[in-house]
Amino acid sequence: MTGRKAVHERTGRMLAESLEMPGTMFGRGVGLMFRRSLAPGRGMWINPCSSIHMMFMRFAIDAVFLDGGERVKKVYRKLPAWYGLGWAIGARSVLELPPGSTEGIDLQRGDQILIS
Repeated sequence: MTGRKAVHERTGRMLAESLEMPGTMFGRGVGLMFRRSLAPGRGMWINPCSSIHMMFMRFAIDAVFLDGGERVKKVYRKLPAWYGLGWAIGARSVLELPPGSTEGIDLQRGDQILIS
């Protein structure tokens, strides 16, 4: 499923113009594994999710962990492929974005992300 977008409310900056949303546990588990890249403006919103792994990933990502109200819990910038884990206590979902997508955006813990 695609078509939703993610916007940082405080700055109005677009994080993703088009989000994929895997609808099954298998889809959430596979996520972006085995893909060669993620196009600018694209992303994946994995919900529910409180941690990710980078095994079998071919590229780095920016990962924004969100609580149940889509407020920022933790941001990983350019999390490298095969790195290990990204996680956040209290996270309920994660936005996986192309590397550099969060550069120049002052994402702070508690900031609202509008997903529509």
